Amino acid sequence: MARVIKNKELTNTRLATNYGGWMYCDKCNENIGYLCYSTYDRIVLKYKCNCGSEGSVFLDFIDSKTGQEDSTPMNIIKTRFCCPKDNEPLITILDKKVASYEMKITCKSCESIYQKTK
Repeated sequence: MARVIKNKELTNTRLATNYGGWMYCDKCNENIGYLCYSTYDRIVLKYKCNCGSEGSVFLDFIDSKTGQEDSTPMNIIKTRFCCPKDNEPLITILDKKVASYEMKITCKSCESIYQKTK
């Protein structure tokens, strides 16, 4: 069943689909990462693309939970940041395509909020 988006704010960024899939910089059209459709509950991402453009993504859903901050580092499995509790893939950020980023992502299954900065 498709989820109902509560907030969707994209700045200088586009998504391949409504709330997931490949993420692209609007200025240079480079692929900057992949947002897994069904495993995240909320994403706040700010990044600077290698082309100089600054972009952001804020997405959550009507049924999103508040979540609890968790300082446990996310696991990296085949370039994807994954929840350390169940190894569900959450997001891929292509380090070669972005100069820097700040991210907070909430796992849908365990409701933990993970942070990552480059």
